[in-house]
Amino acid sequence: MERFFGLVHVPDTTSQTLKNAINYVLSRNNLDLKSIRGQGYDGASNMRGHFKGLQALISNDCPYAYYVHCFAHRLQLALMAASQGVVALHKFFTRLSFVINVVDASSKRTDQLRDAQAEEIAYKISVDELETCKGLNQIGTLQQPGDTRWSSHPSLIKMFSPTCEVLLKIIKDGTGPIKGDADSAYESITTFEFIFVLHLDQEIMEITDLLCQALQRQSQDICNALRLVASTKLLLQKMKDVRWDGLLSLVMSFCHERNIDIPDMTSPYFTRGTRARNELSDHTLEHHYRVDIFYEAINCQLMELNHRFSDRSTELLRLSTTLDPKSVDEPFRCGDVIKLVEKFYPEDFNEQEKVVLKIKLQHYEIDVVQHADYKLLTSMSELCQWLIKTRRVVNFHLIYRVASLILTLPVSTATTKRSFSAMNLIKTRLQNKIEDELLNESLVLHFERELAKKISLETVIEDFKKAKDRRVPL
Repeated sequence: MERFFGLVHVPDTTSQTLKNAINYVLSRNNLDLKSIRGQGYDGASNMRGHFKGLQALISNDCPYAYYVHCFAHRLQLALMAASQGVVALHKFFTRLSFVINVVDASSKRTDQLRDAQAEEIAYKISVDELETCKGLNQIGTLQQPGDTRWSSHPSLIKMFSPTCEVLLKIIKDGTGPIKGDADSAYESITTFEFIFVLHLDQEIMEITDLLCQALQRQSQDICNALRLVASTKLLLQKMKDVRWDGLLSLVMSFCHERNIDIPDMTSPYFTRGTRARNELSDHTLEHHYRVDIFYEAINCQLMELNHRFSDRSTELLRLSTTLDPKSVDEPFRCGDVIKLVEKFYPEDFNEQEKVVLKIKLQHYEIDVVQHADYKLLTSMSELCQWLIKTRRVVNFHLIYRVASLILTLPVSTATTKRSFSAMNLIKTRLQNKIEDELLNESLVLHFERELAKKISLETVIEDFKKAKDRRVPL
């Protein structure tokens, strides 16, 4: 359960300033800093620094407030690093952004893209190439592949032909620089390499999407998150081992249907040499696509996932999975629970309770773990509720305390961060409609005051315009 305490203005974002602000909020709400058992921030240096970061400063006062880097943010960093670490992927995203900027530069082109999609969908339905059902065959637009929208670009595969049609219209009817931009964009997306990387990224995104969506849920427990990370790694490794031939056939079929040139994979591959000259390499073109792009992209992705979700940094999380009901098929490890308490939560249990806990765990294994209903539980949260519902919490209150401590560790994005995302939308709309010189402290205060009165955004903007015309301060 999350509770929002409020917004605090800070003069800067140094770790010490943020720590003082947190201390102020906690003291105002009569909360003790030493009672903190979990910290969750992003990966910025002022937050995660081992010596002077915010998590380090709080850990100095409360050594059992364990820092868990937001799992969703870790995944985004891993995906971003993979896109920037492989040359072919980096070039792909650069070209993709350029294509989207050309196609989505005006509402007229957006309408043309929608019309082209509608015509293509209608044609495919008429020849029985598409199924018709509620929710299928939606008409959409292209989105920029941002840091938090990594998986948005595979929609280009569905809109590939309509996008090419719009670019050809711009080439035919356009004038000036836009005509040249459209021609460059069309040449970029109709190359075999661009289409190959587009399909490769789509398959990688299909594997990581479940993990990505799960980590962005408002409620997510550590045990389930760790299982999803492990299964994602296994699926990526499986894709590397068995998917090459299928992917290459899929890309060739896609190009053949759209009359896009398919290179001879047995021909030699030319690498870029000195003085901008191409040099003949010892490898074939098939080797280039398979090793330099396919294997390299998946290896880089696996390496980043192993780095961001390393076993060394997740010992606490690994020990926490012992009480997870989904581990019912594995032998119950009483020693891991004892180690978890003695190493990570010694202040929450006195010596007498630690002795009693060892005995209680033996009864817990027989009375709870071997119970038929226990196998139906799917999370730590359900386990705690079941212990209360069956009144077993009376006998196993120490184990319930351990489970409660595990549940306090933050994994998913905080609800308040979602609120900030919504606030940014309002701020962007406001900045787009008024001039920058009006964005001062008095304007912000006036906007907040009017917003508190539930006056519409359009009314507020109209007030700004009137004030500017009268040349009076707000």
